[in-house]
Amino acid sequence: MNTNVMFYILEQEDTSADTLALVKLQACFQAAYYYRQNQSVFIYTQDQNQAHAIDELLWSFEPDSFVPHNLVGEGPKSGAAVEISWQRPMNRRPILINLTSTVPNFAHQFSQIVDFVPSDEQLKQLARERYKSYRQLGFKVDNQKINQTLNADQVADDAINK
Repeated sequence: MNTNVMFYILEQEDTSADTLALVKLQACFQAAYYYRQNQSVFIYTQDQNQAHAIDELLWSFEPDSFVPHNLVGEGPKSGAAVEISWQRPMNRRPILINLTSTVPNFAHQFSQIVDFVPSDEQLKQLARERYKSYRQLGFKVDNQKINQTLNADQVADDAINK
């Protein structure tokens, strides 16, 4: 299987905004996009706390729409359209949204991987290392810039900053 990786380069106009909050928000937008394309998504998080934060954010980030999702082990046996976990996926899905600092050792099982390049220099360096690792695995890697602004009307602050 050929795996394509898209890195979204998050450009922030407001440098005081929380970089990781913007990554979480963009991950939710990507999950919603793929859900609308009838694709099932696995969001791989750094830890359980981040998984719960993404779970909460998916309930509130787009007030006029709903993205069916669950934490791994919850919901239907086959999982919802979007599954969130800090552990290896239990079901096969075509799309991986990687929110960790490394390339998961199960990345090869996905046809499309979404990853992010935050504006923070330390996080940007980790993204460069993931970029190299994906290429070494033979994945096709591309990137796209996104001008990211955080609109308080779009998202509840408490959900983003968990």
